[in-house]
Amino acid sequence: MRRLIFGTAFLFSILNATAQNIETNLAKYAKDYGQEKMYLHYDKSSYAAGETIWFKAYLMKTILPDDESKTLYVDWINENGEILSHSVCAVENATTFGQFEIPKNYSGDFIHIKAYTKWMLNFDSSFLYNKDLKIISDKKNNTVSKTIIPGLNFFPEGGDAIFGATNKIVFKANDQYGRPLQIKGVIKSSNGHVVDSLNVIHDGMGFFFIRPQEGETFSALWQDAAGTSHTTLLPPVQNTGVALHVTISQNRRNFSVTAAPQSMSSIQAVHVIGTMYQQKIFNLDEQLKGGTLEATIPTQSLPSGILTITVFDEQWNPLAERITFINNEEYLFQPDITVQKLGINKREKNEISILVPGDIESDLSVSITDAKIDDNQSDHIISHLLLTGELKGKINNPQHYFLNNCDSISRHLDLVMLTHGWRRFDWQKVVKGEFPQIKFPKDTSYLSLSGKIFGATPAQLQKAGDIILMMTQNNSLTQTFTVPINPNGYFNDPSLILFDTAHIFYSLSNSKGIKNISVKFMPDLLPAVPFYLKPDHFFNSMDTSGNHYHLVLNDEAEKQIQYFRGKVLATVKIKSQIKSKVELLNDKYTSGLFKNENANKFDLLNDPLASSYTDIVSYLEGKVGGLSFDHSTGKFMWMRNRGGENVPTLYLDEMATTYDMISSLPVANVAYIKVFRPGFVGGAGSGTGGAIVIYTRMGADDQPIGAKGLDNSVVTGYTAIREFYSPDYDSTSD
Repeated sequence: MRRLIFGTAFLFSILNATAQNIETNLAKYAKDYGQEKMYLHYDKSSYAAGETIWFKAYLMKTILPDDESKTLYVDWINENGEILSHSVCAVENATTFGQFEIPKNYSGDFIHIKAYTKWMLNFDSSFLYNKDLKIISDKKNNTVSKTIIPGLNFFPEGGDAIFGATNKIVFKANDQYGRPLQIKGVIKSSNGHVVDSLNVIHDGMGFFFIRPQEGETFSALWQDAAGTSHTTLLPPVQNTGVALHVTISQNRRNFSVTAAPQSMSSIQAVHVIGTMYQQKIFNLDEQLKGGTLEATIPTQSLPSGILTITVFDEQWNPLAERITFINNEEYLFQPDITVQKLGINKREKNEISILVPGDIESDLSVSITDAKIDDNQSDHIISHLLLTGELKGKINNPQHYFLNNCDSISRHLDLVMLTHGWRRFDWQKVVKGEFPQIKFPKDTSYLSLSGKIFGATPAQLQKAGDIILMMTQNNSLTQTFTVPINPNGYFNDPSLILFDTAHIFYSLSNSKGIKNISVKFMPDLLPAVPFYLKPDHFFNSMDTSGNHYHLVLNDEAEKQIQYFRGKVLATVKIKSQIKSKVELLNDKYTSGLFKNENANKFDLLNDPLASSYTDIVSYLEGKVGGLSFDHSTGKFMWMRNRGGENVPTLYLDEMATTYDMISSLPVANVAYIKVFRPGFVGGAGSGTGGAIVIYTRMGADDQPIGAKGLDNSVVTGYTAIREFYSPDYDSTSD
């Protein structure tokens, strides 16, 4: 007897420990493994080749804006699965925006967009953002006849149909593209009796009830819209387990759990857990009375979204699961939209004001399109973030379920819940405390100019000092940065955020004994991730009046852009004195105090002998009176002045530098040099040593680096953001 009591107490202690572990593990999931989701808002729903797709992205975590991830990746993929472009966007306040220019020769029917953060790649790829955008064209008679393959699937409520219980079975009829089908048919049992009819309620979905006897099986005999007959077997009935049934009753969810007759002795009590957004909402531990449990869950205080109800046995083995949508509409707000100025004439301006209630923090994007072209409103930010972004599989016309909260739409939405599984959790792993493997840490800081040095030992790197980076972007002035090197070879300056591409030359401040190093820049930048592409839409690109009008608008817009970009100003007569070449260089390359004309100036662009010098030192030696180079100290210096030696400060592109940096700089890469004598205002040490300022070639003056030049690399950072073109509509002229 004592052994029995001890064994029972030991068993209860194990079960209590398991319950505590689940509580702890769920809390850990919510805290450390919260999942991100996003929505991209486009300026239109379809495009023509050569147009620009403009978008704004909204990043969420649970029901709140995600303020952690700072980088968003967007892959633009053609219908053959080939990546056309890989956009990298900086996220600020949970939003970002950008654009993609469709190639003018693009002939596909759609472009697929896949968007994700690094963090999202740690989890099921089904929950990444995916979207197909239609591409229209003026191709004639290009309609391709596609064979429609009808399909019918059955989904027992809770997961399994259970012998001895009344089971709700939901069905869904659709083609291979996920489009709903209208069917008709009956359900027959294995003894030949007609159990019920297949009545489609909404978008190919419907339901019926069965109460199977032991050993009984069921099949559907049905016809598609073309009149073709089909037979589909229902999932097999289970002799053990529980049936879970949920009904909607205004601000409540009523549910019942019924054990199969063969399981009544083994399942006498159950644990029921409700979760939303990976967080626990409720936990019930109840005895089954007569093999049945009935309970009610109030939902008026819950956020809108998917509530998952999971039933476990006493040993915390999952038995059944059901999802139900809570729609409390707290996400709705009514901004005050007022037309300040209405213009219906050609090129006349319209002004619209949007006033948001003062207690709502908002970040808006507004898209205005011509009503005559196609207007696909099947999905929007609410339906995506709350519904399609949370479920696997295609949902047809998801915005329908958010038109209002009436009973009929609620019933339609419940059919969606019953035909789509929610599998964010693997409950057996939750019970065991097994968590997802994190391969990609979250991008909590912006991509900065960073890298890793290869080809040098830690001891060499410790003596190497800093890495000196010279960066040129888009014909701009070359910038020079000095960044410390970590013992492991990494370097990073978080303040240097790189947009677009840059040509970067690099050198160590002390490279003695170090040869043939290489640098991998931006190691945190994620390349395009290849994914298997399966289009989630069937696009018919046949010519229509709407498509034709869209193409006409596109042509007109392109002509307007080219006109305004290339418009020539009226002839203006300007009288000026022609500047010398060196004066033009001074204007182009120098700024601030470095524009001072009181200096020796050297135009290397137009010096035919400049390329014959091996380095800057040999080029300058003997060219400036009183300036010499001491090879023993590695410094320029002026002749003795008032009993002292004055050493000029070295500048590379107006940034202070060292002799080690300029010693390896090829003369062929230098455009202009200015030498200021002692007393240069703005120089280090009050300018007592003067300054030598070296300017590297930029823009049209740039030329390839010679074999003896600095190591260099072309580096890509965040995708450059273009300004949305908008002509001046204040003018009513053509």
